[in-house]
Amino acid sequence: MARQFDLHRLRLLRELKHRGTITAVAAAMSYSHSAVSQQLTVLETELGAQLLEPDGRRVRLTAQGEILVRHVEAVLEQLDRADADLARAAGDVAGRFRIATFQTVVLALMPSVLTALRAAHPRLGVELEHADPDAALSGLQVKEFDLVVDEVFAGQPFARSAAVDQTVLHRDPLRLAVPPDSPLADAGRVSDLAGADWVMEPAGSPAREWADRICQAAGFRPNVRFESPDMLIHERLVRGGHAVAFLPDLLWVETSPTVRLRPLPDNGYRDIVCSVRAGTSEHPSVRAVTTALLAACAEAAIAITTQLAAQPE
Repeated sequence: MARQFDLHRLRLLRELKHRGTITAVAAAMSYSHSAVSQQLTVLETELGAQLLEPDGRRVRLTAQGEILVRHVEAVLEQLDRADADLARAAGDVAGRFRIATFQTVVLALMPSVLTALRAAHPRLGVELEHADPDAALSGLQVKEFDLVVDEVFAGQPFARSAAVDQTVLHRDPLRLAVPPDSPLADAGRVSDLAGADWVMEPAGSPAREWADRICQAAGFRPNVRFESPDMLIHERLVRGGHAVAFLPDLLWVETSPTVRLRPLPDNGYRDIVCSVRAGTSEHPSVRAVTTALLAACAEAAIAITTQLAAQPE
């Protein structure tokens, strides 16, 4: 006999897969903890399969639960494609659209993107959140966001989930940054700074993994005296003569460099990546936002070239 699948309960199981706890699912869905637990129990009863098992004080999906979620993902992707087709047929770019991204993109690209979208698509209500990329990608898959702009550093894996479509918007060079008025100002290579104090992003982050790898390739382990995810803090510490750093070109969209910059080898870059749920790439709203992002990246590249050309040798 064919099983009957309740899409609402299947969504709860998928939410649990991505959010990790029933408490987190309940908060996100505005349900009580007991209501979510009850619905998942009903789902197990309806399907005649154990979908969850204890994992300490939490629960995790069984092998059967994982299989079921993979099929749920496929169904939801197809529904997203249907929504995109309907929106294209209507020919309108409207409604709520949620974007998550990180600091330098917020500062360097998003003002231009928001201005362009407001002029071209006034009925599109764009919401922007400054968010941790990994958390944002998880939120993308459970529809907290419609688009995430992330960063992928040279040598790091690209696609993080088959449920996500990714497109490179811009290749952002990273450069060695040294204080302008110090003995370090003449340093031309990473190896010249083996004994310097560094400011880097926190340990465990993709940016830190990349930076550590660059220094190891130059033959040393960096003396990291300052840690922060904020690139403006990095720039300020370098400018003040307290540290050296790796800084991205996107910092210089609207201002000339205030530190001495040196090029890095071929792996000295990060890709700015647009991520959307699989099945939504052709949605009119997604296409409108992606187009605005690409235009902003092109404008930023021209501005950065101008700012760097004015830097003294």
